[in-house]
Amino acid sequence: MHQRISYILLFITAIIMSLHIKAQTAEIKGSILLDGKPAMYATVAVSGQPGTVVSDSAGKYHIRHLPAGIHILQITGIGFDPAKKTITLKPGEIRTLQINLLQAGGTLNQVVVTGTMKAVSRLESPVPVEVYSPAFFKKNPTPNIYESLQNINGIRPQLNCQVCNTGDIHINGLEGPYTMILIDGMPIVSSLSSVYGLSGIPNSLVERIEIVKGPASSLYGSEAVGGLINIITKRPVSAPHFSADFFGTSWGEYNADIGFKLKAGKKTNILTGINYFNFQQKKDYNNDHFTDMTLQHRVSVFQKWGFDRKKGRLMSIAARFMYEDRWGGDLRWQKKFRGGDSIYGESIYTNRLEIIGNYQLPVNENISLSFSFNQHDQNSVYGTTPYMALQKIAFTQLTWDKKKGKNDFLLGTSLRYTHYDDNTTATSTTGNSGTVNHPQRTWLPGVFIQDEIAFTSRHKLLLGLRYDYNSYHGNIYTPRFAYKWTMNGHTVLRLNAGTGFRVVNLFTEEHASLTGARTVEILHSLKPEKSYNINVNFNKRFFSQKGQQFSMDASIFYTYFNNRIVADYETDPNKIIYQNLSGYAESRGVSLNADLSFTNGLKILAGATYMENPITRNGIREQQMLTEKMTGTWAISYKHKKTKLSIDYTGNIYSPMRLPVLGPTDPRASTSPWWSIQNIQLSFEGFSTINFYGGIKNFLNWTPNKGNPFIIARTNDPFDKEVQFDASGQAIATTSNPYGLTFDPSYVYAPNQGARIFIGMRYSLK
Repeated sequence: MHQRISYILLFITAIIMSLHIKAQTAEIKGSILLDGKPAMYATVAVSGQPGTVVSDSAGKYHIRHLPAGIHILQITGIGFDPAKKTITLKPGEIRTLQINLLQAGGTLNQVVVTGTMKAVSRLESPVPVEVYSPAFFKKNPTPNIYESLQNINGIRPQLNCQVCNTGDIHINGLEGPYTMILIDGMPIVSSLSSVYGLSGIPNSLVERIEIVKGPASSLYGSEAVGGLINIITKRPVSAPHFSADFFGTSWGEYNADIGFKLKAGKKTNILTGINYFNFQQKKDYNNDHFTDMTLQHRVSVFQKWGFDRKKGRLMSIAARFMYEDRWGGDLRWQKKFRGGDSIYGESIYTNRLEIIGNYQLPVNENISLSFSFNQHDQNSVYGTTPYMALQKIAFTQLTWDKKKGKNDFLLGTSLRYTHYDDNTTATSTTGNSGTVNHPQRTWLPGVFIQDEIAFTSRHKLLLGLRYDYNSYHGNIYTPRFAYKWTMNGHTVLRLNAGTGFRVVNLFTEEHASLTGARTVEILHSLKPEKSYNINVNFNKRFFSQKGQQFSMDASIFYTYFNNRIVADYETDPNKIIYQNLSGYAESRGVSLNADLSFTNGLKILAGATYMENPITRNGIREQQMLTEKMTGTWAISYKHKKTKLSIDYTGNIYSPMRLPVLGPTDPRASTSPWWSIQNIQLSFEGFSTINFYGGIKNFLNWTPNKGNPFIIARTNDPFDKEVQFDASGQAIATTSNPYGLTFDPSYVYAPNQGARIFIGMRYSLK
């Protein structure tokens, strides 16, 4: 009996004590929102308290048994910036707290503008847009944006000349001329500047890079056939007060990138960026007595003015100046040999000026005026071949964004004027009075309309049509269609279709025509190309209860070309023959991107693309030259939170491609092997304002000379002084020329720069 009473008293005592403890503790509960929507699987921790809680599928959280007092809540997760909340709790208090989070840069919900020419959430855009923040490119630091793009799936920087190291950007196997390059939405990099225009843009001023793969001509014009790359610069008001990034390599490359902002009065912010790159080492690891990499000296200055206006209306103006001096060739070359036939060298002086402006009109409607101007002056000599070219492009555009019911209209008109002059046959005519210079002056006025129809929150339809009038080729119509189906909050299906139209200037786009001993032959007057494109995109996100996130982005693409202009390297080894394809060309394939983020600091980005780019003529189908069928990229990162150390492993891999050999006697491989460029980097972020990093680029030491007797043909006789030709003009085999070759630097598919150590430092003052 007494034992039973003891148990009862003990039970009552426990209840009283638990009630007392509960009365002395507090609770926090509520919801976590991201852009007004529930943020699932966000981790909430309280400083000094054991354990964490994770928000459920409705964004709800509940933390119990907290002691009274001041607490700091730390909210972390995938897809948003970490947040902190300070809260004071009274004994027994049950506090309801709603936490609003901000999107992290580069996430699926980040605001983009490229796909529809208006600010919209990436998930809501009917056009698939890939977004890459500066953090992505810091995983493999490079001195220019051209090289930075090498770790993006479906994009390959393609070198076109082993001597001058010029190149362009391939998207899904389509060459550089099919890719439009924008800066802040303006068509700055095109035609003559497509080779060097991506050099020297200060990385400190880049907010993000947006990429659209597929047709975009209805908004951006005829050059956006294969896709476009839009480099978005930072707003002066939100940029850091000062930033600096310095790094050097064991090859002797030195790069400096500096950005700072100032205030000019109460309503004006000025952002300045400076990029300086220097490489003056004559490297010749393949022992052909030619430089493995062009020597370069480049300086670029960018300045952007932002103005605070009533009602938040936008107004900005920016300008950039770039100067570059580069040369490659015989190790003995000096400037005194420029243009001569004694020592071979390719020397390029580039002066470039850009101006970009944006002004939102002071009216009730959302009407904006944007404009740009760029001047590209190139003084170059390829051996004894001079190429002096001047290009000026002026562009202005007026857009009106109008919402009415379920329709979101975008109406616009634009005018583009291009002045191009050089010393080639492209701008001259020969008659009875001799050769007369005729610079090309092309006017391109245009109008476009786009209607984005939101039938429901899950179904959107986009219709677009653009009309341009080319002063040389007449009327151009480029329609566009896009459909977006949001299956649920984490699954999106998109369908895009459109047409393209491209006018070609060989000398501005094909630098292979200027280098080496091959001569250019144009069989007939080249007609503009026409293309028809369709793209299907599927995006899916997965979450785990532990806060891990996995996203998958898959695309199927197809492009059909009429009048495709092709370069024939095979019919005659002494020539590059350009002509409109009598048959047709295609570009088709499938692409997959995967993004895995773990709560332990591990992040994996990986992508793969399979594509075919066949040319069909006379019933015979063959793969295009210098186009791989398979490519893969990856970026694996791990950050150890306690030591503040991060490791990044990046790389790419490419399948074989057909190469431009000089005929059956050429000992160089006619097909490339599988090849890969891989990099490793270690970073320390233990200081609030200074970060240190270093690593090895191309640590596999892959270069295209592996397995080849030589890369550049006949570096011993670059002016073909000892080459003998038969009656038909073909080189014949002799004792001094056993393979019967001419000088040829166009055999190129991979960077000729081997392994090198790099080390750098970043400083940022916000």
